[in-house]
Amino acid sequence: MLTVRPAGPGDAGDICALLNAIDTIEIGRPETDLHEVEADLNHPDVDLATDSWLAHDGGRLVAYGLVWPAGEPGRIECDHYVLPDHQAAGLRLLELMEARAHAMAGGTPGSLRLQLNVQPTLDTGLLAGHGWQTVRRYQVMVRDLDPAADLPPELPAGLTLRHCGTDEADRRRAHALIESSFAEHFGHVERDYEVWLDHYSFRNLDWSLVWIASLPGEGDVAVVLTRDDRTSMGWLSHIGVRKDFRGRGIGGHLLRHGFAVYAGRGRDTLGLGVDTLNATGALALYEAHGMRMHFAVNTWELALHPQE
Repeated sequence: MLTVRPAGPGDAGDICALLNAIDTIEIGRPETDLHEVEADLNHPDVDLATDSWLAHDGGRLVAYGLVWPAGEPGRIECDHYVLPDHQAAGLRLLELMEARAHAMAGGTPGSLRLQLNVQPTLDTGLLAGHGWQTVRRYQVMVRDLDPAADLPPELPAGLTLRHCGTDEADRRRAHALIESSFAEHFGHVERDYEVWLDHYSFRNLDWSLVWIASLPGEGDVAVVLTRDDRTSMGWLSHIGVRKDFRGRGIGGHLLRHGFAVYAGRGRDTLGLGVDTLNATGALALYEAHGMRMHFAVNTWELALHPQE
């Protein structure tokens, strides 16, 4: 018998187990960490009573859904996970999530977006039947690391790197560089510094693993934000170069710097996500530095129209 209820903080372990079961089906191995699930359940913009759902079949957790505002009017994001032999549960949560997204949009035209593996456990016919469409594809790229080969790269002429550490001014500079360098990227949502800082603070970001690049007479020109909180691999969250300084090898240097840092920390793999239609040529850059596709995800979108 199918039962549906909101999630609670005490459900994090069961949700993590479900997500890892789905990881194993979709990408061949579990890659979800408990702290990631706990962070999602404690997201400052999520009310678990109205924005989360767990579907149980005979006491077994078979599906999980979560929705949250993305930071601009009418824009809603969501997660949806379901075991492949429980599509009825998946459909039920999908309907609940869509209804909640319409309520959250508050009559403002907008969209509900969902990231799904290109070969997901969810029957995508259910999405298509509800009016969802794919609008973008991303790849998770990975590279094996070798501490003997991945040594700190020589800095390009004049370029200097500094990490943010505890310096508030540098954290503000990192935010400004990310906002400026990603402003034209698909799906980017502009955030004030305080909102941006809260996002990373509640995920316990290590600020010593965030670096800013500078050039003489030009000031700060690029930033690389990384995370070492995943069991499966180190992670490059953002590599951003100011538009007027692209094509000078700065992005490639920051990438190689990341390889060296994480090889030195004992990591055997470093990963990142990239929009395959990124106009800056990021995908080609990563491939040129030996990164390969680990898996791909599609962004699905449902248009939210004002309801009478």
